Amino acid sequence: MFVRRKPELFLVGAPKCGTTVLNHYLALHPDVYMARKEMHFFGADLCFGGQFYRRDGKSYLREFENCRSRRQLGESSVWYLRSESAAAEIKAFNPDAKIIIMLREPTEMLHSLYHQFLFDGNEQLPAFELALAAEGERRSGRLIARQSYFPQGLHYRENARFTEQVARYLEVFGRERVHIVIYDDLVADAGAVYRRVLNFIGAAPFEIPAGIKVVNGNKFAKSRLLRNCLNDPLLRSAALAVRPWLPQFLFAGLQRTEARLQQLNTRCAGRQPLSPELRRQLREEFAPEVARLGRLIGRDLSGWNEERAGAATPDAQEAGLELMATPGGPRG
Repeated sequence: MFVRRKPELFLVGAPKCGTTVLNHYLALHPDVYMARKEMHFFGADLCFGGQFYRRDGKSYLREFENCRSRRQLGESSVWYLRSESAAAEIKAFNPDAKIIIMLREPTEMLHSLYHQFLFDGNEQLPAFELALAAEGERRSGRLIARQSYFPQGLHYRENARFTEQVARYLEVFGRERVHIVIYDDLVADAGAVYRRVLNFIGAAPFEIPAGIKVVNGNKFAKSRLLRNCLNDPLLRSAALAVRPWLPQFLFAGLQRTEARLQQLNTRCAGRQPLSPELRRQLREEFAPEVARLGRLIGRDLSGWNEERAGAATPDAQEAGLELMATPGGPRG
């Protein structure tokens, strides 16, 4: 009788903090199997739109059937950290789970997240300042576009309340089962970060093959009309509704066609820089949060509140993740 294995490794977020890079590195390890990213099976309080496919228990476990002889199974879903219930749900699902949390200076994280949402249709307001100002109305259900698949994510400041989010996982799992990665460390020395992660999960040292390039930089939709059509909630909900009755090869073909259209409609470019005044304002606002987080995790994060001469721009940092992954990549 075939027994489905449960994942024990969870990369729980936060968004725009390097999870794509680390997920890719882990997936290359011969002893680690990482399922498709962003399944968001856990987190009953996460309210995704009908166009977002959330698996039932059997379908979720089925995602790990191709693990072959891999010793460890894992998945990455960046909104598990924001969720108030995901930690307890994961614990109930697998008490032996290990948690990886990735964190970034709040202002830069939110600015990057806004542009990600603008690209994928969750956000429609044309400026970051407007999106921040709209949070109050959005909590009342206003100023949310038809294509929005995750309105909760538009409460931007809540996404950066890292202290209570991290504390929740530390309380549920204990510090010995939670590993925290700071985005700055990933940018500065991806190899060292990777080695520490492998040590935390108990995987053997491993060297990333030469030539690996991983990047999750800034993207724009060439045509917002095409993007909105592809992300239309009625269209996507209908496709998900008929999925159980379609042959697997046909549904897979439709997925490939959609992915190709999305790719053709994507261009990569540097984003509009954050104004110095707004950056200063947000850093002052988040300074108490940063101080609390630093005390919680035992790390001096005061540099997050400072303007550093010659510091890399966010775009340069995110491109740096790609550059550090080639030619040699992290070494175990």
